[in-house]
Amino acid sequence: MCQHQTPCPSAEAIDREAARTVSTCREQGWSLLCNGVIVFEDTGEILPDGAVIEPHRGPARHALAA
Repeated sequence: MCQHQTPCPSAEAIDREAARTVSTCREQGWSLLCNGVIVFEDTGEILPDGAVIEPHRGPARHALAA
């Protein structure tokens, strides 16, 4: 899918979130990447094959400082 020179990571790659943003809907909290992945503000993802990746953000920084 990606037509960029130095292609972006594929949807199957571990670093798939590093692909360039094609479209964003800030009101709904999602972005479409050039590799076909939809990423959400809560860090969840939908892959092009329909697979769902659960949100995977780490603990809040203030919780780690305690």
